[in-house]
Amino acid sequence: MTFRTRRPLASAAGALALLIVAAACSSSDDPASETGDSVAAGGDLTVAGPIPIENLDPHGPASMDAGTQLAARAIFSQLVVSTGSGEFEGELAESWEPNADASEWTFTLREGVEFSDGTPVTAADVVASFERVLAGEGPLAGNFGGYTVAAPDESTVVFTSAAPDAAFLGKISSFFVTPQAAAEAGFFQEPIGSGPFVVESFEPGATLRLTPNAGYWDGEPALDSLEFQSIPEVAARMTALQTGEVDVTWSMPDDQIAALKSDSDLTVETVPSPGVLTMWMNGSTPALQDPAVRRALWQAVDFEAIIASLYPETGTPADSPISPAVLGYAPQEPVEYDPEAAKAALDAAGFDYGTVIRWQFSQANFRNFVDAVVSDLADIGVTVEPQEKEQAVFLEDLLALNWDMNLQQLGSQGYDAATNLGRLYTCEANRMGYCNEDLDRILAEAGSTSDTAQREELYAQAIEIIWNDGVGMYPMFVEQPYAWRSGVEGFEPVSDGVPYFDEVTVSGD
Repeated sequence: MTFRTRRPLASAAGALALLIVAAACSSSDDPASETGDSVAAGGDLTVAGPIPIENLDPHGPASMDAGTQLAARAIFSQLVVSTGSGEFEGELAESWEPNADASEWTFTLREGVEFSDGTPVTAADVVASFERVLAGEGPLAGNFGGYTVAAPDESTVVFTSAAPDAAFLGKISSFFVTPQAAAEAGFFQEPIGSGPFVVESFEPGATLRLTPNAGYWDGEPALDSLEFQSIPEVAARMTALQTGEVDVTWSMPDDQIAALKSDSDLTVETVPSPGVLTMWMNGSTPALQDPAVRRALWQAVDFEAIIASLYPETGTPADSPISPAVLGYAPQEPVEYDPEAAKAALDAAGFDYGTVIRWQFSQANFRNFVDAVVSDLADIGVTVEPQEKEQAVFLEDLLALNWDMNLQQLGSQGYDAATNLGRLYTCEANRMGYCNEDLDRILAEAGSTSDTAQREELYAQAIEIIWNDGVGMYPMFVEQPYAWRSGVEGFEPVSDGVPYFDEVTVSGD
């Protein structure tokens, strides 16, 4: 079907995430630094962002966490990479082909690819990795219900579904291949991968230090080292960027962007993103079981004013749970701010105003947004208790439904609604305590047809149900801001917030 020779650094507009990005400064003991000459390549790149890397296992419960995805792209390899809606390039896969109804996908692996310990990457490793995803029942497994995988020979892998799955490429773009030994205890403390970098040291939630993989199939990176640091506090991260301790970051608050743009040592760029600021409401919480209550809470918040105040550079009021960049996007009638009508609807539904709604989030840059929403809801007598959690706790509680409202930025991996709606909103997924059998039927049909126009129509039906049932509040489409210091070369912002670093170099005086 398609193949690639070099990973693109800039993907087309649209895809998921939040994260961390790159930074650099020339090494003080480099001979070229002593003479004042420019360093053409190499150097130490430091990366910092709002989401810490807590886990390196791309198959486990944190597989879809932005920090884990960021680390995985540096350490491991994907079969295919998504570059836009319906657009893919091969990484480990040299080519792929579906059968007539897209229920079977056959991949041919690139020859000569090795893990960093020198062992070859074979179809057996792909099979073991995929089976580990399924057995782990993590977030990624929800994309592959009913799938089996086989390796007819060392370079061929066949994925088979019980039903047609035209969205398979978008789903598999979140999948990384690890050695068969990944099932052994302790493997992910010092993992072996086939990506551009190898792990030198890892302190969960703090620092991940990497060095180049000399045997990387696409050419050894020029960097001397790559370090990811966790700096969740916005003020500390901005200070680190401006002082040169960190040379690139992203997800900066809008009120910081103008000041960063005025700094001649920085490049600031904002790119479209598939991210949607999403506030799920837990349908299993007694006070939130009634769709009329959920819609009333949505109606009580002046999101347009909040966005205009807090996100003038990066926010646009949303009219769908998924971004316009994603296949399946369908605009809905905006929920108009009307606190009086919201209060009347809550009264009519018998809402208990003594209820305290627990609202969990994990990123410091959401604090002002959370405060604004809490204030608007308080104006109609609804009490919300913000709960800012460490990322690991946030993820654990998210899956356990230990919350009443949940705030996060959600994207659609592979630019396909199947990896968002089809993965998260089914009764089986049970990600927000909501179950609608009609929605399940529509999502299953949308995921099983290869007719793009039919898929778009079915996702439009699904979005209408999700929107009208108030499964969550969907305030804002998000653009992704990046900033990096002079001296970082070859870095390109990506729309999904999960960049690659194998073509980045560092220069300086």
